[in-house]
Amino acid sequence: MKIILKNILAVILGIIIGGAVNMALIMASGSIIPYPEGFIEGDMESLAEFIPQFEIKHFIMPFLAHALGTLVGAFIAAKVAGSHNIKFALAIGVFFLFGGIQMAIELPAPLWYDVVDLGLAYIPMGYLGWKMASRK
Repeated sequence: MKIILKNILAVILGIIIGGAVNMALIMASGSIIPYPEGFIEGDMESLAEFIPQFEIKHFIMPFLAHALGTLVGAFIAAKVAGSHNIKFALAIGVFFLFGGIQMAIELPAPLWYDVVDLGLAYIPMGYLGWKMASRK
């Protein structure tokens, strides 16, 4: 029974902490790489309107937020899990991948960004999180 509780806690912590890292980086991105004039941060309609005006530099922070949030969440899940550590780390990657797919559907981001983000920021980071957690 103890292992089951650890595994449940691993998933919950991985999602919460990974999501917090993701959100912190998204919130900080405007101060690191300024957005175009008139963009309203945190407003989905403004984001959809301004994405066509974004330059490559404006996509760096969202990608890092997705990748590092998934990496940290997967690392935490793999460290906390009582068994099947890789499965829980990859489950975090899949969970965040579903969020990434939803955003790719909702926002008119360039195809190259969706391919890079969905291909590199989730499952590979889940695997890397597990590898990092497995090191002694």
